[in-house]
Formats: sequence, structure tokens, C-alpha cells
Amino acid sequence: MHRYQQSARALGAAALISLVAACGGDKDDDNDTSPVAETPPVAQPAAVQVAFMPDIHFHDVYADFKDGSFPGIPNPKRGDNATIRTMYAQLTSTRLFNENYFAFLAALDDAVARGVKYIALPGDFSDDGQPVHMRGLVKIMDDYTRKHGIQFFAAPGNHDPVRPFNQANGKSDYLGLDPTTGAIGFSQPIYSRGGNAACSTPYAGDWARVGDTYCTEEVLHMGYAGITEALTQHGFMPKPEYLYYETPYSSYKYEDYNYNTALSQASWINRQYEICAQGTGGPNKPANYTFCKMVPDTSYVVEPVKGVWLVGIDANVYVPTGNGANDFTGSGDQGYNKMLTHKAHVIKWLADVVARGKAQGKQVVAFSHFPMTEFFNGASDDIEALLGANKMQMVRRPAENTTRALADTGLKVHVGGHMHFNDTASRNYGGDKALFNIQAPSMASYVPAYKLMTMQGPDQIELQTIRLDKVPRFDELFDLYRAEHAYTVPPRWDVSILDAKDYGDFNYRYMSELVRLRLLNDDWRCEMRELVKSPLTGADLLVLSQLRTSVTLGELQNTGDRAQLTPEFFNCLYVAGGPTASNPAFAGDMADATTRAQALAQANGMQLADFARWKALDMAGDFVRLANAGDLAYADIPAQRASQYKLLAQALSQTNASMQMNGDRVSDANTPADMFKARFKPLMAIMLKLADGLPSEHIRLDLKTNSLVNLSTTPSPF
Repeated sequence: MHRYQQSARALGAAALISLVAACGGDKDDDNDTSPVAETPPVAQPAAVQVAFMPDIHFHDVYADFKDGSFPGIPNPKRGDNATIRTMYAQLTSTRLFNENYFAFLAALDDAVARGVKYIALPGDFSDDGQPVHMRGLVKIMDDYTRKHGIQFFAAPGNHDPVRPFNQANGKSDYLGLDPTTGAIGFSQPIYSRGGNAACSTPYAGDWARVGDTYCTEEVLHMGYAGITEALTQHGFMPKPEYLYYETPYSSYKYEDYNYNTALSQASWINRQYEICAQGTGGPNKPANYTFCKMVPDTSYVVEPVKGVWLVGIDANVYVPTGNGANDFTGSGDQGYNKMLTHKAHVIKWLADVVARGKAQGKQVVAFSHFPMTEFFNGASDDIEALLGANKMQMVRRPAENTTRALADTGLKVHVGGHMHFNDTASRNYGGDKALFNIQAPSMASYVPAYKLMTMQGPDQIELQTIRLDKVPRFDELFDLYRAEHAYTVPPRWDVSILDAKDYGDFNYRYMSELVRLRLLNDDWRCEMRELVKSPLTGADLLVLSQLRTSVTLGELQNTGDRAQLTPEFFNCLYVAGGPTASNPAFAGDMADATTRAQALAQANGMQLADFARWKALDMAGDFVRLANAGDLAYADIPAQRASQYKLLAQALSQTNASMQMNGDRVSDANTPADMFKARFKPLMAIMLKLADGLPSEHIRLDLKTNSLVNLSTTPSPF
């Protein structure tokens, strides 16, 4: 039995009551209505710097499977055996698995060179909490603490842990050797006992090879117990050098702080709460609540330097789904919407921390894995209207009333991760209720970067986004990928990604492949996806914006070159049963549209031929880049192309097309002109909205006026 389960059962009903009542201790006594006396601000150091590095997704590329199971594959460039995932696995995932190992080292070296001593990790520091990779992560963190005096402060994410308690699992796609030929390129399955069918076969010893699968406990998904034990020295427990440390379950006051008391009360047997399928548990939960279970909570506030309180919120919410020990949802799609309903005591504690911090003149900054605000510059409703519910990770969007409730805690600055986005959002509700949500980018995705916060006094915070374009050793594994590419016939990915000149370029190319191989399939409507995957160029798109025709899509399918639309595009359509014969009128309609498009371009100082320098698929890639990276994407979108996007959006904004539908499918009774205008008019409007959000690359927050100043010198191409 897992030790958290043992302690939860041992607590019993009486212990549960005391546990929930201890949330905030005597600081949260509902009968205490005395006002909190504000004290003069505590003098801070001239500047305190904190680096925020979420979503590292650390995977040890030279891991030591201590049970001797998986040896890895020889890397001739290094001389060591590599324990990596396939390139195809990376290019179909929203995160890299391998090169981010080198990016993490580069980020730490960059922070050290800047004199940073405090580094916060807002979740997904690991990739599913596998023991073999957690050891590699902790070794690096311990080394930088010992050599450079770095203090790390971790908060958990939905990948650490995947579920509250240990879970049998693994991966199907480590890069391995073909069992017959020995060639590099085989997708090597490695699972823990019970993690897949092969490893569910009884076997003796710590590990076994069952068929082509390695079975080893080195890749099980650890729960809270293993992950927090590994990172005890990196935020999850008090340390003697901290000036202050508390959890939602502490009962002491700031003026009575004692390290030994803090350490005792931070014991994991104390840091648990009851959660039920319907909401927060506890002694006063409704009688109809079901599947109630005790789950750990790692939330804490720490004062590492005088005057600064860092609040590491455990915003993971694992909703119980049954009576089994690990019958929970994952936390990835829950976020703060569920925090309000299922971990209400943590939100109450946060409000108390902020109030006490303000009264004592502390600079209070919170960080967690999940966003506290909408993250698409107000375009979320438009995106859902165009693409459908829950597309583009919309299920992870905090509701506006959730954001308001979080602002009502008094918190003003929060740094989040999870989305792999670079974004700034602000809400000002009047009075002193305002919230800045800073989405820090991932170094395992596009654009690879981290956030550097400089606290310049009680009301001034500077935030700089540090790009990680230059990463030593970023191409160290490329020879292995070339072997993988040659192994798979036909190839599954574009080998030109290995021509990347640096890590920034590698991530740009990675995003192009991710869009092509996955994101279009996941998020875009069928006819939109197949249109941009066709050979159409920007010039063709501008011509389509000017097209006037009565020829239907059913007829176009058998007419000429079908406007370069592919069979896959036409397979998306509902066959309405109308005319399908070739219609020669379409050639004249396209010629007229081309003339109008050329005139439109020239009237705006452009040439239609210049639009042909980019493809429709390039536009789709830039759309996603702007959605993910905000103003960090400006450097990767040529100014001329951005101007062409704006003209295309302007041309479409003057149209008003509608379509015949059959359920979710576009009817082939529509004209290609109406289909294109109805779908791509809102798409281009959204793209411009994504390009016009609050600045995020380099800003200063003024917490007295609840305003921000753009300090970036990077011009917008839009």
C-alpha cells in the first residue's frame, strides 16, 4: 500500500476534521474579525531577481537505468549511450523530449551568468515523474545549488505527477535498435510492470525483456511521494536558510517562526486534503458527495530573501472517478476552474497569505503550473466559434468569473506555465483589485525561453523574456535522427529539420512539422486543414478572396486543376447531390479574380507575385506561432509577409459569405468563393488579434497604478 494511502486511512474521521480545520491555522479563524494592522514596508534589496522556468519536461538523454535493463544506443558524437525518444515522437508532441536537456543546461548557465540566485519551476519540470529521469534532473539541480548557490522552488504540474499515486506506465517510442537487423530507428517500448500488455505478463526480478519490450520500474509514473521526496531540497520542504516557510496546513504565525516547527508541520502526513467527485471535501461537505479521498497538496509560501514571498501553488486537481486507489482524472484540463470548486481551502489560504504579506510590506508573487486568465488576447470566443468547442486547448481556459475570484484574493502577479505560451494578460476590476497573469514559455517548445523577473521595489516589477536561441550541443543527437529517418520507409518527417543552424531555428522548424503532422488534424476543420495543406500560395489565397463565381464545389471537383485543391479536400465535403459535371465558366471567373487581386495588391504598394513566395501552410504555421509565442514570434515573421496577411484580412473583412452545411460538414453545393470567405475571414481576423496583444517580451509592471510599460525594442511586423 502506498504510504500516502496508509496515512490517509490512519487519519480517520477525527484526524480529517483537524486537518481541514488546520488550513491556515489560527490565521484563518472565522471568529477572528479583528483588522490586520498594516506595517510600514520592509526595505528590500535594490533588486531581487527570480527566473521562472516552467515546462522543462526533463528527460535524461544519457540516463543510467540502474537495474541494467535498457542500455540505450551508442551515440558516436558523444561516446555515451543515448536514452532518447524518436524524432517522430517529438514532432507529433507539443513538447520536445530530447534537446530540452541541453536547453535546460543552457538556461541555467545563462541565469548563473546574470547573477540569478532564485529559480522557480512552475510545473512539468519532469516528463511524467519517471525515476530514471527524475534522478538526472535532481543531479543537475543539486550541482547548480552546490556550485553556484542557486535555490530552486518547484511547484507541480500535470506531468509531475500524472496521478496522485504511483501509476504503471511507460513509453512506446524510445529510439532503439531493430531486434533483427540492429539498425537504429526502431521504436523501442519501455514500460513498468503492468504498464502494457507485454509487461503485464508475470516475470521474475526487477526487470525483464518480454518480446521486444523492456519491462522496468525505472519508467513508472511516480506519484506525489516519489516526486516530492526527490525534490525535498528544492522548495517542497523548509530549509534552515529560508527566512520563512508555511503551507496551507501550518498553524504558526510569522512572528513565531521556527525552522524546526515549520519542518514538523510540513510533514506530508499533515499536508493532505479531502477531495470528492463533486467538490472540496471536509467535515462540512454535502451528504451526496461521492468517491471522497485524501490527496497530498504541495502548496507553500517561502521567503528566501527579506521582503519577498514566493507562493508556489499546487494547482493540480485530480477529480476522483471511482473507488479504486488511482481512480482520478488527470489534472491537465482542470486548472483554476476546478481549484475554486475542489481545492477551495487553498484559494482561501492564498487570500490570507496575500493580506498578511501586504500588511508586512512583502512583495508577494505567486507561481503555479496553470494560467489564471484567458490566454488568446480576447480571441478565445472567436476561435471556438470558428473551430469548435475545446479546440486549441480551449478546455484549459479559465472562465472570467474564475479570474475575478482569483483577483479578489488580492494577488496581483502570477506566473504560469502549462500552455507552452508566451503571453501577458491583465485584468483591472477597479479599486486595488487587479491581476497580471504572466505565461512563461517552455524551453521545450517554440519559442524556447524563460522569464526573468526583477523586483525593483514594492510596486515595480520588470519582466524580461530570455530567448534560448543559442544552445550548446543542441545538435548532438542529430546523427541518430538521420539513422532513424533512413530506417522508416517511407519517411514520416521532413529531414530538413536537421539543417537547423541553432536551437531557435530547430524549434521554428519543429513547430512547422508539429503543425503539419498534428495540430492541423487536432484543431482545424477538415476543409480548412486540407485547403492549407494543398499547394496553394499566398497569391492564390488573395485571388480566392476576390473570387465571384456560381460554380459549386461539386462541379469544381471535376473542373480543370480544381483550383489546386486536393482529393483530400473534396473528401471533407458533404455530397449534396447537385451538378458535378465540369463547368468551363470557372476559368473565366478565376481570371477575373486574379485581375482584381493584382489591382488590390498594387493599390496597396504590393505585387501579387510577391504573395506567391509563401504557401498557405506557412500562413497556418505563423497563425500557430503567434498564438503560442505572441510578440516573440515577431522576429520569425517577415515584415512583408505580415503586411500581406493584413491585406488579405482586410480584403476578407469586406465580404459577407454564408454556407450550406450538413451537420459539421460543408456541402459541395457551396461555391469555393463562399467556402473560403466564410472560413478564412474569421481566421485572418483572429490572426491579427493574436498579433496585437499586450507586450510580453520585456515589460515593467507598476502595481500601484496597475499598469504596464513596454520596454521592448523589437518592432511588430504587423
